[in-house]
Amino acid sequence: MKRIGVFLCHCGSNIAGTVDIDRLQEAVRRMPGVVYVEQNKYTCSEPGQEQIRKGIKEHRLDRVVVAACSPRMHENTFRRTVESAGLNPYLLEIANVREHCSWVHKDREEATAKAVDLVRRAVAKVVFNRPLQKARIPVEKRALVIGGGIAGIQAALDIADAGHEVWLVEKEPSIGGRMAQLDKTFPTLDCSLCILTPKMVDVAQHPNIRLLTYSQVENVGGYVGNFEVTIRKRARSVDESKCTGCGSCWAKCPHKVPSEFDLGLGQRKVIYVPFPQAVPNKPVIDREHCVYFKTGKCRVCERFCPAGAIDFTQEDELITERFGAIVAATGFDLFDHARYGEYGAGQDPDIISGLHFERLVNASGPTEGKIKRPSDGKVPRSVAFITCVGSRDDHKGISYCSRVCCMYTAKHAILLSEKVPGCRSYVFYMDMRTPGKGYEEFYKRSQEMGTQYVRGRVARIYREGDHLVVQGEDTLLGRKVLVEADMVVLATGITPRRDAGELARTLGISYDQYAFFNEAHPKLRPVETNTAGIYLAGACQGPKDIPDAVAQASGAAAKVTAMFSKDTLTADPLIATVNEAICSGCLWCKPICPYRAIDEKIITERVRGRTVSRRVATVNAGLCQGCGACTVACRDGAMNLLGFSNEQVLAEVEALCR
Repeated sequence: MKRIGVFLCHCGSNIAGTVDIDRLQEAVRRMPGVVYVEQNKYTCSEPGQEQIRKGIKEHRLDRVVVAACSPRMHENTFRRTVESAGLNPYLLEIANVREHCSWVHKDREEATAKAVDLVRRAVAKVVFNRPLQKARIPVEKRALVIGGGIAGIQAALDIADAGHEVWLVEKEPSIGGRMAQLDKTFPTLDCSLCILTPKMVDVAQHPNIRLLTYSQVENVGGYVGNFEVTIRKRARSVDESKCTGCGSCWAKCPHKVPSEFDLGLGQRKVIYVPFPQAVPNKPVIDREHCVYFKTGKCRVCERFCPAGAIDFTQEDELITERFGAIVAATGFDLFDHARYGEYGAGQDPDIISGLHFERLVNASGPTEGKIKRPSDGKVPRSVAFITCVGSRDDHKGISYCSRVCCMYTAKHAILLSEKVPGCRSYVFYMDMRTPGKGYEEFYKRSQEMGTQYVRGRVARIYREGDHLVVQGEDTLLGRKVLVEADMVVLATGITPRRDAGELARTLGISYDQYAFFNEAHPKLRPVETNTAGIYLAGACQGPKDIPDAVAQASGAAAKVTAMFSKDTLTADPLIATVNEAICSGCLWCKPICPYRAIDEKIITERVRGRTVSRRVATVNAGLCQGCGACTVACRDGAMNLLGFSNEQVLAEVEALCR
C-alpha cells in the first residue's frame, strides 16, 4: 500500500478565498492511500517546503501530492524539495487548484467540490508514478546565431566574449539588417550606422566568431547540446580570400539594377556591396541580372580586378557542423502597403513607406540625404504621415500593435522639419503610444516643432493635379479632414519574415497565427522556445524596437553561456517509450512528432526457432519533449509516455467517475 502525503496551499487568498481549505482537508483524509494531510499559507515558501520535507521523513511518505498553483510555476521547486528529503522527484504530483479552480470560480461550494475532484485525481495518478532518472547529454560548446541584424550581432558578440565559438549566418551579402537602412534612431537621434558599424566590425574581427554571409540554414537535426546543422553558403562569384574590397569591379561594371537596400529608390551595379559600410566589404555578383551569366559575354569586372578575385565557376557550398545551442534572430519584414487599395495600392510613387523615407533622408541614400519626391525630384512643401498601416487593423488580419511606428513617425516629422524648413507635416494617428524611456518627451518635441497631429483614420488618398489629397477624419473635433500633400509617408507595421514559418519548421519550434516565433513562457521564459537549446532574439519573436532587441539578444546569449558552463546536460525523463514487443513498425507516430524525435530501427529476435528481423519505432531521448502526440497516434498502443502513462491517465479518469 502506498503512503501518500497531501499538502494543501492557501496561496494567501488566491486559493483560500474561494476554496474551503478545511473541508478540502477533511475530504482528502478519506481518500485511499492518503496517510497524511497538511495545509500551509504559502507552500512554495521556505517554511512550506520544510513542512513537506518533515512530513516525508516523519510519516515515511513514498508519494507526495501538492495542491497549489500551476505546475508550470512551481513543479520544479517541489521536485527539488522532495528530492532533498530522499524521495525520487518524479513521485510528486501537482493538483492545480488555483488556475483550474479558484481563479475560474466564484461560487465557494462549486470551487470546493471541484478542488476535491482535482486532488482525488492527483492522488489516483500518483499511485502509478514510478521513480525516473534524468539522462546525461554531452554539450557541444559552439553556438549558431541565425540572422545578422542588431539582435544577432549582439547575441554573437556576447557569446563570443564569454569565450565560446560562434557561427553567425546571414542570408544577405552583409550583416547589419534593418538597422543599417535607418538614418537616425529615436529618441536620441543617434546616427544609426555610427552606433551599428563598430559592432559589425567587432563581429568581423572577433577571433571566436565565424561569419557566413550570403548563406542560410538548410536543415537542423539533433537535439539540445548536439544540433547538426547544414548551412548553404551561396556562391558570391568572388573569392573572399583574394578580394581586397578595393571597389574596382563595381566601379567598372556597366550594368545597373534597382537597389534592394534602397527599396528601389536608387540603383546598384550587378556586382555590388549593399552599402558603403557593409561587413564584409566584399562584393557579390547578382547572377540573375549579370550579363555574363545570361549571355556568356561581358566579364568586365574580371578584367579590372587587380587581385584576380572574380570566380564565375564558384558554386554553392554545403557545410554541416555541430552546435550546442541555436539563437534565432532573423528579424522582420515590413507590411506591404500595396494591400491598401484606398492608399494608392503602392502605385503612386509619392506614397511611400517609412523605410523609403529613411533612405531618402539618409546621407548615403539615393538622394544623398535630400528629401525629394520620388515622382519628379521636387522638394515637398507638405507631407502627411499615416500611422497604423498594417497594424491594429483587423480588416487586414493584423490585430497587434507594431510598437515602433508612432515613434519613428515622430522621428520622421522632426527630421523633415530639420531638412526642409517651413515644410508642413501632418500625422494621422489612432493612438500615440510612447512606452519607452524618453519617448513621450520625444513625441512632444515633434509637436513643438510644428507637426500637426490629427486623431483619426485616413479613408483614402487620391491624386489631384500635382498634389495628393488625404481624406480622413478628426475624431477629437468630430469633423472630416482634407489635407493636400506633396508626399505621403505610411508607417507600415512590422510583420514576420516571409520564410519565418519555413524556418520554424526547420528548427522544430512553434509560431503564432502571424508567424512570429513562440517563446516558451511570455513572462518566465521570454527568450527560450519549447525546443530545448533554441533561443529567440529580436523581432522574430514579435515587434520590438532596438533597445528591446539588444536586451533580448543579451538575454539569449546569457542562456547559451549558462548552458555552455556545464559539460553535460540533464534530459527530462518524461518522454515517450516504445513497447517493442507489440510495436508493428507502422511508424504512424513518426510524422506526428513535432520534434522529429521518432525514427525506425531494426530488431532481431527468435520466433519459433528462426531468427527474424522486423522494424520498430524508436525514440531519441534528447529530442523528445514529452508532448504525447505519438501515444495518441499509435494504433497498437505500443507508445507510452513516462509520467503520463496509459495506466496513470485511466486512473485519473476512474477517480473522477466515482
